[in-house]
Amino acid sequence: MITLSLAEVAAAVDGRLVAADPAATVTGSVEFDSRKVGPGSLFVAFPGEKVDGHDYAATAIQAGAVAVLGSREVPGVPMVLVDDALAAMGRLARAAVDRLTGLTGLTVIGVTGSSGKTTTKDLIGQLTSRLGATVAPPGSFNNELGHPYTALRADPDTRYLVMEKGARGIGHVRYLCELVPPRISVVLNVGTSHIGEFGSQDAIAVAKGELVEALPPDGLAVLNADDPLVDAMAGRTQARVVRYGEAPDADVRAEDVTLDERGHPSYTLVTPEGRAPVRLRLAGRHQVWNTLAAAAVARELGMPLAELATALGELGLVSTRRMDVFDRPDGVTVIDDSYNANPASMAVAVRALASMGQGRRTVAVLGYMAELGPFEYDGHAEVGQLAAELGVDRLLVVGEPAAPIHEGATAVANWGGESVLLTDQAAAVEVLRSELRPGDVVLVKGSRYRTWEVADALRADAGGEPTR
Repeated sequence: MITLSLAEVAAAVDGRLVAADPAATVTGSVEFDSRKVGPGSLFVAFPGEKVDGHDYAATAIQAGAVAVLGSREVPGVPMVLVDDALAAMGRLARAAVDRLTGLTGLTVIGVTGSSGKTTTKDLIGQLTSRLGATVAPPGSFNNELGHPYTALRADPDTRYLVMEKGARGIGHVRYLCELVPPRISVVLNVGTSHIGEFGSQDAIAVAKGELVEALPPDGLAVLNADDPLVDAMAGRTQARVVRYGEAPDADVRAEDVTLDERGHPSYTLVTPEGRAPVRLRLAGRHQVWNTLAAAAVARELGMPLAELATALGELGLVSTRRMDVFDRPDGVTVIDDSYNANPASMAVAVRALASMGQGRRTVAVLGYMAELGPFEYDGHAEVGQLAAELGVDRLLVVGEPAAPIHEGATAVANWGGESVLLTDQAAAVEVLRSELRPGDVVLVKGSRYRTWEVADALRADAGGEPTR
């Protein structure tokens, strides 16, 4: 974070100093976990029924915090007192980013989409780090808390701040853009993630498009030309538009896409500057679109074509449990994509399994997909149907809420595979331990209902450590 006096912090958040020296300066990080506080930090205390950050205020000061940003006084603790600590943290992030933008020309890059936004944020961050100091932390810090927390990591040396924008309703992305205004906005796709809350895919498109509406006239919108709902967002921004994809008229596009036996794509990168071959280390056909989006951003920031093609081939995974492919000593290949799931990302993962498993036995361990509302049955059933149509050999469906996956698969006539509905993750692990044989390829995917326990068990059985 930039250095700010407590007087400046209080002014930025509309707060009141209590038992604090206005001239004292925040030189460290802004933290809401007292265990991460260090010398010069600002500790943010959030109220809660089970855990109240104010109870750790004194501990934070002892650890070196300059003051505590909170909503109630703590005796003997220097405070910046506000009505709402979360809203205040957002205002502080906006003040810090505005100052950096004016002083150093910080470029804020926002990424949204129904699927792939964390991976693409990571890819963009890896490319921009070749051009200058970059803040793009691993994981999905994409909400009202994670957004300002990430933005406050930027300091005067930071040239690029890559922000993931999540939404569970119309207006959410707009609010995040008010906290940290983007200069470059990247929209990946409009799927059915959270459709139970939005009500329709068109409503999801309205929400995602708020990212390009937030751009200034001299900003840049990077849009997926292969997704009609994203492509149409060009009419919703006053900024310049660059389109990427496999469409013949895309500004940054891929031609001659192929996959090797490990599911690694290769393609010809085509830009206005010329053509260059690209071979990815990442697994999955969908990584073509993710890397094209990242390439479009890096190209606009000045990366030459030859360097860009080389850099794309060196990109790796940053955030965990997202198409993390590993081989066990017994010859079993595991695709750990267990971080989260929606119908679009589930379909992408199942297609990757089918591609990587050609000539081998394929096993898909699939769990429940949350927040589908009235689309819940069909969303699950279509995934099962797709798995059967792609010829997945063995389908392990985990948990009764995911039963429509099993029903969708078994309804496919002449499918040569088999599906079984299991009670929980432990049951899936037991089946895998009894049935797996050398050469099998296993996909593990589901929403955040501990599906990753299956992947961790597969890793542990091979002597590996659980993913953190």
